[in-house]
Amino acid sequence: MTEAKFLIEIDARIAAIRETMQRLGEQAASTANSAEKSRLADEISGLKQQLATLHNERDALS
Repeated sequence: MTEAKFLIEIDARIAAIRETMQRLGEQAASTANSAEKSRLADEISGLKQQLATLHNERDALS
């Protein structure tokens, strides 16, 4: 895969993760269930780690 195509793929994955994080954040804000909030926080944390990895990969290519 060429570098440009790889950057496009990384950018698309970053955008998808951001959208998912936004949706999960909205769900967490709207729930009163503490177990659900905790589950969503864990999911968001995992997505933040993925996002950091993708940003590092992107930075290495640019």
